[in-house]
Amino acid sequence: MKKRILLIFAVYVVAILFSLNIGAVKISLSDVFQIITGGDVPEYMRIIFFNIRLPRIIMAILIGMMLSSSGVVVQTVFQNPLADPYIIGISASATFGAVLAYVLKLPDIYYGVFAFITSLISAFLIFSFSKSKNGMNTGGLLIIGIAISSLLGAFTSFSIYMIGEDSFKITMWTMGYLGNASWSKVLFLFIPLLISVIYFLYRRFEMDCLLSGEEEAHSMGVNVEKIKKQLLIVASLIVAYSVAFSGMIGFVGLIIPHTLRMILGHSNKKLIPYSIVVGGIFLMLCDTLARNILRPVEIPIGTITAFFGAPFFLFLAVKNKKEF
Repeated sequence: MKKRILLIFAVYVVAILFSLNIGAVKISLSDVFQIITGGDVPEYMRIIFFNIRLPRIIMAILIGMMLSSSGVVVQTVFQNPLADPYIIGISASATFGAVLAYVLKLPDIYYGVFAFITSLISAFLIFSFSKSKNGMNTGGLLIIGIAISSLLGAFTSFSIYMIGEDSFKITMWTMGYLGNASWSKVLFLFIPLLISVIYFLYRRFEMDCLLSGEEEAHSMGVNVEKIKKQLLIVASLIVAYSVAFSGMIGFVGLIIPHTLRMILGHSNKKLIPYSIVVGGIFLMLCDTLARNILRPVEIPIGTITAFFGAPFFLFLAVKNKKEF
């Protein structure tokens, strides 16, 4: 266990140093050390380090943690390895809420509030419509999610068309963007992430019971409907916050949990913390790739995650597993 923790810590340190190092302005490892220790470096380099790259890296890690942990929960609640906040429409619903707040010209603080409300409503609608006598209907789940994503995506596209030249924020949300990272946003993201992680770990036993089926969970004393609703509320909250601050970044909640499930098994005691850790580093590396692969042009991070996620989703669809 200690070796794994040390390995994860080492990987994070190397990845963060790598992300800090590359960019339009190169910051060497010696420069990083001088900046941290208050050494003699140009002021512009210190500004880039503390005000641009470091908050962006931390923000990418936090959002990756949010999306991957929500993916674990959504897959457990729907008892479906193909379920993902992006695929089943929760992310699109959160984007819809943020866009609605923008159209109504509300302050930025309301973007997350509206995103949470709309994603929560969407999650419960999907939960209700995809439920059958035999449990969750896989085909119905995906169809409903695609329908909701398409409907709300149409509203977003219409909003972009009507707003015209001032529609950059909406375009940013639809493609994912972390270039507006700041320390205040890092703080706003850290609080709901911490609360959700504590809650998910606290409910890990009930989540494991859900994997055995609703009847089996009932026999173990789990209030299935209540725990599913609570988990969806918390998952929707963190998805809403991630969308409000970074836009719609897809497939992180599908790739990370499912890959780790194949490696570690189905126990949420292991799956939740490992998904959080790996999700953070995955999105950080994707963002590093997005801002450097065609430098000085920056690719939206949602494009990078889709590049990895779409083939992975096709692989799962062809494999057509009906159980975890």
